[in-house]
Amino acid sequence: MKQGSFRVLSLAMGLILMAGIAVFSAFGDENTVDYAAIVIDTFDGNTNHEWTVGSKTYSYDFIWKLDASKFATKTEDDAFPKLTYVPSWPMAVFGANRDGKDLKSIGIWGKFDRRGYNWVDLYPATGEGDDQEAFEIPIPGRISYLDMWVWGANLNYYLEAYVRDYNGVVHNIYVGNIGFQGWKNMRVAVPNNIRQSKRILPRLAGLTFVKFRIWTTPLERVDNFYVYIDQFKVLTDTFESLYDGDELADPERVQEFWANN
Repeated sequence: MKQGSFRVLSLAMGLILMAGIAVFSAFGDENTVDYAAIVIDTFDGNTNHEWTVGSKTYSYDFIWKLDASKFATKTEDDAFPKLTYVPSWPMAVFGANRDGKDLKSIGIWGKFDRRGYNWVDLYPATGEGDDQEAFEIPIPGRISYLDMWVWGANLNYYLEAYVRDYNGVVHNIYVGNIGFQGWKNMRVAVPNNIRQSKRILPRLAGLTFVKFRIWTTPLERVDNFYVYIDQFKVLTDTFESLYDGDELADPERVQEFWANN
């Protein structure tokens, strides 16, 4: 091999190696994982929701509300869908509750005037009275799975979960058909095309949970139905690489540093 050709080949190999290192550095936290299971809500009726991940405690105060598409049944005296908390739970998770804990699940009672692709949204909200507004739950780490228990009445409906990424884009994730009898554990992986990391600091670009959506299908009855949900949790990767100066990329610390400027 001529000397000039050898230099060109060496330069090319060096560039390829540098590019490989750059890619690994940018997405290193996607190759090392430290999974944590976080119960977002047990639906026992509490408004305060708190969970600890590593050295941080996350605390949010919110309730759950419903919204529905235009053919939801409304009369002078009544309007659907309705929401309540019922003293029932999946036996596979809590057993017979011999300790007498105040366990509940959240219930949705729906009616529509027409068959079709109707929907009911179950979403978190904050505030009181007329000041209530939708609230998106910030989820620590990078979510790998969403997990929940759903009680179905064997109706051919299906469930979606909605999350928002760091660019403000809302993604709907198909959770599954709820045409089964009684309680069933439903789990879905968060697709890899929903980015939860970015190149610039801080690299973590976590998701916020927006809502659940229950869809009816055109051939299924919609005049009167019930759906219950319990034990909503996520499996999330909380690993973050340490580096000199990582404190300056912590959004909470940055707010403290710049609070009085």
